[in-house]
Amino acid sequence: MALSIASREVDGVTVLDLSGRITLGEGSVQLRDAIRDLISKGQKNILLNLAEVNYIDSSGLGELVSAYTTAKNQGAALKLLKLSQKVHDLLQLTKLYTVFEIHDDEAKAIGSYK
Repeated sequence: MALSIASREVDGVTVLDLSGRITLGEGSVQLRDAIRDLISKGQKNILLNLAEVNYIDSSGLGELVSAYTTAKNQGAALKLLKLSQKVHDLLQLTKLYTVFEIHDDEAKAIGSYK
């Protein structure tokens, strides 16, 4: 299943609802393009909703880290929301859990940007 990305605006925060797999090739490229596009338009608050992401490979992980770094370098904030158990375990295994700011509740996540 390919990655699909839906974008919505909530209180000045752009929420990207991701669904599917973030993998080498199309999935990671889609994610990279979506985030770079938001940052180029001046969007500083980006929240990735990963509730419907069922698989991330090493390339997808690399893309998440790259997106985080790009956002940070441009003065933007990239945070993660609602990790599935598989993605949660993967981030813990790779020690990336300590890099990202991760939330389980969307309202609290939105509030954390203020």
